[in-house]
Amino acid sequence: MTSFAITPLSDHTGAEVTGLDFNQPIDGDTKATLNRAFVDHHVLVMRDQHFDPNQFKAAVQLFGELQVHDKKEQHVPGYPDVYYVSNDIFVNGKRVIPGETFHTDHSNHPRPPKATTLFAVDLPSSGGDTQYVNMHDAYDDLPASTKQKIDGLKAVHVYQSKYSPRALSGLNDDSRAQLPPPGVHPLVRTHPENGRKALFLNPVRMESIVGMDDADALKLIDGLMQHATQKKYEYRHKWRPGDWVMWDNRSVMHQANPDYDMNERRFLYRLMLKGEVPA
Repeated sequence: MTSFAITPLSDHTGAEVTGLDFNQPIDGDTKATLNRAFVDHHVLVMRDQHFDPNQFKAAVQLFGELQVHDKKEQHVPGYPDVYYVSNDIFVNGKRVIPGETFHTDHSNHPRPPKATTLFAVDLPSSGGDTQYVNMHDAYDDLPASTKQKIDGLKAVHVYQSKYSPRALSGLNDDSRAQLPPPGVHPLVRTHPENGRKALFLNPVRMESIVGMDDADALKLIDGLMQHATQKKYEYRHKWRPGDWVMWDNRSVMHQANPDYDMNERRFLYRLMLKGEVPA
């Protein structure tokens, strides 16, 4: 078995993987250890990697099967199935920073992705951190009365909620035509691998809660968001060159920070892995 280290980055979320070159073959025992660490720590930071788009795609599949993105036009040139996040995306002349409020990815899908992963290609000299909040711990800490109230509730997730706190960069006609029907998902989901319950929230996409009027639903979601985004649940990732970061959308929410010099380029490869129907 290859010699490598997995070191926690906080007492609840995030672990650093050092000593592995993911362009080399990974044996079965190492693969199993990494996948278990992912489920236990929710965010894995694999240091000192060097990927072209195809190498990145190959490495990511150690953790599962690739899921296609909704924005099919936003891919690395020449690599139609490798996507990117960048600070050079403009909509109607206005710069859009993807992911700058807390959310979970593609929750509008009937089977939202289990994981999202980024590889740092270009980074600003400072800033541009990604924040993660642990939705298992946030659920565990709720009062019993709140748990009882929300345990059976389901929310409707669309591509972009009319109540979304931010605009999304739009879809072209081809991408829009291929959107799935809205996802109807429990507010509390049970992780299929670690068995823990977690809040499943995304104000960008949550349009309504089944059986509630919108005013009450928005008030409930806002209260849960305020609770879940407390600093005590957060791991804040400061990016380094060569970082490959993967997170579990079933366990955490995340957000990007537009707090850096926009004259500097921030560009990361982005892929997602297929998940299951939230239960």
